[in-house]
Amino acid sequence: MADTNKITGRDNPRLKFAKRVRDGKEKGAIFVEGVRLAEEALRSRISVRECFVATRALTNERVKTLVESLNAAGIVIHELSAEMFRSISDTENAQGILLICEKPEQSRKTFEKAIRFSTGKIPLILFLEEVNNPSNLGAIVRTAEAAGASGVIVSRNSADAFSPKSLRGSMGSAFRVPIWAGADLNKAIEWANERKITVTAADVDGNENYTQIDWKTPRLLVFGSEGHGLADAEKEKIDDLIRISIDANVESLNLAVSAGVILFEARRQLTD
Repeated sequence: MADTNKITGRDNPRLKFAKRVRDGKEKGAIFVEGVRLAEEALRSRISVRECFVATRALTNERVKTLVESLNAAGIVIHELSAEMFRSISDTENAQGILLICEKPEQSRKTFEKAIRFSTGKIPLILFLEEVNNPSNLGAIVRTAEAAGASGVIVSRNSADAFSPKSLRGSMGSAFRVPIWAGADLNKAIEWANERKITVTAADVDGNENYTQIDWKTPRLLVFGSEGHGLADAEKEKIDDLIRISIDANVESLNLAVSAGVILFEARRQLTD
């Protein structure tokens, strides 16, 4: 069995640190909770700082394997009671393991280095304007990876793609999908224009159905805020304004659903 550092007191500074990371109060660190997410973090080669594991969880073979792998890599393992683990957990049904990891950089510079319009990838980058729901954001990142999109740009005043809820929504996809966070829409459009990437936006006023678009052409696909959509001045900068036809009784689609519908149409065109 792997060596562990037993924590017995609630005033332990590592417990307090873990809570601050969970609550988004520690820049540069992320809170990765649960067996599946911990496995995804190791598979994605995210830099792990430390691990917290409940004694009871060590009877689970997947948890045991994770802890042994982390121990072999020289990662500090903190062992604590199930009750103490629940005090730092961000989930209702804690699985008894969490990792504190380095937060991946989400700058324009690292994004530019990471994106590739390569074989098997849809030449499509998503731009999400003020997406406030972290679970929605996570679901979109997961769908983007599943469909083979090239990257995701998230505007300022949006949820954090690496918050605990977003990470659970993405199920680890955020570890692998190139993300540019805190972006300005106008700057992103300028960036796309410089690279001859067609700027496309999904909007209820779109004059073309999303199935009429050639998704084999490199595109920046913009989704406006769920609350107020795109401003008229922003629409003027869009090359192709598209729509998803829905029943007249329904006002709009959920953002993650809309993104999924278009992403998989793009994938269909790429693979047909």
